[in-house]
Amino acid sequence: MSSKASTSTAPVAHNALPPPSTASASRSSRIAPHSHIKGLGLSPEGYANVENAGFIGQANAREACGVVVDLVKSRKFSGRALLLVGAPGTGKTALALAISQELGARVPFCPMVGSEVYSTEVKKTEVLAETFRRAIGLRIKETKEVYEGEVTELTPTESENPLSGYGKTVSHVIVGLKTVKGTKQLRLDPSIYEAILKEKIVVGDVVYVEANTGAVKRVGRSDAYASSYDLESETYVPLPKGDVHKRKELVQDVTLGDLDAANARPQGGQDIMSVMGSLVKSGRTEVTEKLRKEVNKVVKGYVDQGVAEVVPGVVFIDEVHMLDIECFTYLNALLETPMAPTVIFATNRGNSLVRGTTDIVAPHGVPVDLLDRCLIVKTDSYNVEEVGKVVQLRANVEGLKLGSGVLDHLASQGEKSSLRYALQLLTPASILATLAGRQQVELEDIKEMGELFLDAKTSAAAISESGVYLS
Repeated sequence: MSSKASTSTAPVAHNALPPPSTASASRSSRIAPHSHIKGLGLSPEGYANVENAGFIGQANAREACGVVVDLVKSRKFSGRALLLVGAPGTGKTALALAISQELGARVPFCPMVGSEVYSTEVKKTEVLAETFRRAIGLRIKETKEVYEGEVTELTPTESENPLSGYGKTVSHVIVGLKTVKGTKQLRLDPSIYEAILKEKIVVGDVVYVEANTGAVKRVGRSDAYASSYDLESETYVPLPKGDVHKRKELVQDVTLGDLDAANARPQGGQDIMSVMGSLVKSGRTEVTEKLRKEVNKVVKGYVDQGVAEVVPGVVFIDEVHMLDIECFTYLNALLETPMAPTVIFATNRGNSLVRGTTDIVAPHGVPVDLLDRCLIVKTDSYNVEEVGKVVQLRANVEGLKLGSGVLDHLASQGEKSSLRYALQLLTPASILATLAGRQQVELEDIKEMGELFLDAKTSAAAISESGVYLS
């Protein structure tokens, strides 16, 4: 640990308590590593802007991915895949996320790592099949007769249990609903009260109740209850317009994976809406191919009737070289299915032995027959200027202020080691600055973090010098 101290502050122990916050009501939330990525950042003509949608650099790769997005939207990418190749920390995952953003916020995005297929619970091919099914969305539109409004009253009425002389049971529940136009009081079946309890509905929530099936859906919390002092995030919605009793078009998004799981553990009705309402969490089980074909048959019927629309999503398999020859063979078959999602692979390998074989060496560790189906996009290493811009962007996202010389030092470190290492120093350095009572990260904080934490290249060099054991 560095013994140097700031000229303006005294040394601070790393286990010291931080100074009390001036904003006691403020909350800190987890910030994802790629939360700044909002899209590919392309112009209407398809050219990469220097800095746009949170993306910096990788102009060629972004423009290539833009072409892939256009192919997917025009339904001309079926049976193919995109392979992102490049060194670690060059934005492969960010590109995959950006493609998903460009396709639409409601498009399913299912990321996984190649090593996830090696499970003791299910077969490798089953893991891949499940992931593909979860990436195929189904948007169902139905016009239904519903009661909708803000809950103003929720009163269960009890009566003597007719089956035994002991205890009481809920005979019915009185629910008051309010809209902009008026109010209505409903006398509902006790089974609906159970659904209300399951949805954790309370007075002040905006809900709708289907008149025919009695299904209850919580839309959100009425914005009349919105407050800046809530302890947890909540979705606030405006008071519904029109009458409480109305006909409404309902849009529900599920995936084929959801339908597979619900049919494997049926709970109630056999229509597709009942299936969606019966999704439960339980142990992992394999779904048979016969069941999947039955689900596909039902889905096709709804699509043909115009009730539902298939929404192909994105499957992103990082470290694809970790799959073995059995998985690669199965992927070839999955890519040829009629409802296959967009598939994106990523790897940082060159010529590698294909797992599961002893003599097949292939580019990127992917068999040539699957590689032949891929459009390959290469990512480039970041230069000093680009590293500096990414670091500044992440500092802004995380609400950090950087002192003089910090950005240049981190940009230099990022070029020498990796962009990830430079970004990883930000948050611990900000903690050190907070312990010292400073509002911004200074150069001394970054240097001390650099002494505490090694980058990958320095660690590798230390191992090569010391041999098998570290001295």
